[in-house]
Amino acid sequence: MITAVHTLIYCDDPEAARAFFRDVLGFPHVDTGGGWLIFKTGPSELGAHPSAWEHEGTAGRTDQKFDVSFMCDDLESTMRELADRGAVFAGTPVDEEWGVTVGVKVPGAGEITLYEPKYSPPALQ
Repeated sequence: MITAVHTLIYCDDPEAARAFFRDVLGFPHVDTGGGWLIFKTGPSELGAHPSAWEHEGTAGRTDQKFDVSFMCDDLESTMRELADRGAVFAGTPVDEEWGVTVGVKVPGAGEITLYEPKYSPPALQ
């Protein structure tokens, strides 16, 4: 039986990304050898979304096949705490139908979404 989800983030600078996950986000981790860190990310959930959609007169499409987001209970306080640890955000929070989101820059790996869901996450039930 499946017991967890293992997420991969491919990085141009894996050492910088690992330091961010370890030092800024504070994820517990194990070193599997040579500084290769595997992080505990807590409960998880998985959604299957369409690659093309139309909603309230707006259509969209993506060629993206996978996406990773970080969830939090209180986006505003999480942003303050992470900013105090050196996190840099891409813009300001956006109120979406399903949650309030903001991009957080991961050194050496691009940007990842941080959000406060407006639904009751099954991962936390």
